[in-house]
Parts: sequence; C-alpha cells; structure tokens
Amino acid sequence: MIRQNYIWAAVSGILSIVCVVYFVNRPGGRMAARILNYDTILQAYREHLLMVAVASLAAIVVSVSLGVLITRPFFRRGAPLVDNVVNIAQTVPSLAVLALFFIYLGRGFNTAIFALWLYALLPIMRNTSTGIQSISPDIIEAARGMGMNNRHILLRMELPLALPVIMAGVRTSVVITVGAATLASFIGAGGLGDLIITGLAVSRHTLVVAGGILSALLAILLDRILGNLEIYAQR
Repeated sequence: MIRQNYIWAAVSGILSIVCVVYFVNRPGGRMAARILNYDTILQAYREHLLMVAVASLAAIVVSVSLGVLITRPFFRRGAPLVDNVVNIAQTVPSLAVLALFFIYLGRGFNTAIFALWLYALLPIMRNTSTGIQSISPDIIEAARGMGMNNRHILLRMELPLALPVIMAGVRTSVVITVGAATLASFIGAGGLGDLIITGLAVSRHTLVVAGGILSALLAILLDRILGNLEIYAQR
C-alpha cells in the first residue's frame, strides 16, 4: 500500500510537469515561460508550504486539545458550544474568512495563517472526539482497574487508540488548507495562488492552469505522505 502511494504520487507529479510544459509551449506562452521559471515556482512552493505547515501545526495542537476537552465528563455542557463555534468557522467559505480577517488584521502572512488555522480546526477536532468516544468503556474500566489515573488513561490508552482516526482528520484538514491557501494570495500572503492571480491579471490562461496544477500536485503529495503516516498509526 505504501509503495503504491509513492508510485501514484510520482505519476501525478510527472503528469503535472508534462501539463505545465505543454501549456507553456503553446502559442502565446512566452510570457508564461518567463514567469514560470525555477526560482519563481520554488519561492511560491516555499510560501505555500510554510502557510500550510504553520496553520496545520497550530490547528493540530488546538484541535486535539479541544477534541479531548469536549470528551471529558466535566465539560459536557460546554461541548455543544465549542462544536458550534468551530462548525460555523468551517461553514463560512474560505475566501470569506480571509476577507473578514483582512479587514481587521490587514494583509500579509500573519492574517492568512490565522484565517487558515481557524478554517482547519473542525476536521481534526471532530475526529479526535469521535476517536476517543469510540473506545470501548470496558477498555477504560480495565485501565482504571490497573491503577491508572485519568492522565495516564488519556496519554497511554485513549490517544494511542484514537490515533488512526485523528490522523484521518489531520489528512483531511491539510488537504483543505492547501486549497484555501491558494486564495491567501488575494490578501498578499504569496504562495501558488500568485500564479493564478497573475494569469488572471494579464489574461494568460497558461499561468492560471499552471497554478492550479501545481496546487493540485502539492495537495496530492501531502495527502499521500499523511496517508502513509496514517497506515503506520494503524499498526
């Protein structure tokens, strides 16, 4: 399965590169060829990956903590409130979230990170709570019978058993963040969305297609990498 994931990722990368080269060499693609150079693409990938990495890591820390919190007996009354607030943030379109925080926080990388972090919370939080709640009460009772306290049960039993479900939420969240980060270019945060915006501004569909293909390639690669981590978590 892992080998198949790597093969599929490699094939996707080769097809994406072939498509970009094809569109650049089409008539009228000279301007696109000047823009789509190694340095430009590498910088766009770095900016995009940085946004995705920072927002996703922050979302993992907060979402797992919230997912654990809403499964605790003492927080049952507050669980619906937390779930509704995070659910609303996910329901709002990503471009609207970026535009909303652009008004109050200005343009740039930090605003994009905050909006992407907020948008990435729900899948991880929901999978964390679902994974913990799906654990058999008999297992928890057996752990208590062995003398474990609540902290030991959480760290040694609940989180390890729920890890595959949590990883599935992380995988979904990261792929969503890759797509939403493309829109962050509209508030000056950089990334692969710059190619799409530039192509729209100068009426060069080649740049738009190239930006879309490269974004899709990044999402596929990250999905495959996290898929392999999910497989390891299930062992």
